[in-house]
Amino acid sequence: MRPEEARERIRALGFSETDGDTLFAHFDDAERRGKRGHGYARIPWLETLPDLEPSARAERTQATDCYKAWDGRGALGYLTLAAIVEDELADPPRHARVVAASRCFPTGMLGHYVRKLADGGLVALLTATSPARLAHPDGGPPLAGTNPLAVGIPSSDGGPIVVDVSPARATWGDVIAGVAREEDVVPFGGDQAHKAFALALGTQLLVESLVEGYGAVLVVARPEADPVPALRALAGGVRLPGDR
Repeated sequence: MRPEEARERIRALGFSETDGDTLFAHFDDAERRGKRGHGYARIPWLETLPDLEPSARAERTQATDCYKAWDGRGALGYLTLAAIVEDELADPPRHARVVAASRCFPTGMLGHYVRKLADGGLVALLTATSPARLAHPDGGPPLAGTNPLAVGIPSSDGGPIVVDVSPARATWGDVIAGVAREEDVVPFGGDQAHKAFALALGTQLLVESLVEGYGAVLVVARPEADPVPALRALAGGVRLPGDR
């Protein structure tokens, strides 16, 4: 799918110009980074959703300096997290803050959001839940989603470190994009897959303890140090997470 077609198909779904631009920016960023499971392939998938509400708006329901709560209220998770990022950049914590978002799905490429926060000078850790796809490595029913974990660390050199990893060998988005099979959606690690499964289960229960429905939990903080330039010097030009 070409970018022009992607824009047209998003517009045809009924989103406002602003929301359409937000969605396109997310899908296009994923496509350019080779994350096809979160790229343009998601647009035909959105077209199949029977309960899509293009006019829905996420709402911030609670706010203190150290905690905020949001409710997606029918808005796509992409738009809910985009609103949360915008809110955190406009109103950063004095030190650190937890943000919990209920009914926030689908959330897409979490690195997209933590990168924006890191570019804005904030340290960020973000995880989100999704439908249960991962079973215990020993078998049984699916117990956890392919719950990604993303970390963004700002840098004075303008090149933040962005880590975005799913505990699954392949994500459901990869299946949607046709680059993986359903049977590939298992905890990664081979004979060490119990570690990835534990991470998936831990992030799942963390989010479920704080939100209703599928959701996301963000920790955002002001940095007290600037470790990335020294790391890059030590790495000696090796590609680091988040680099193009």
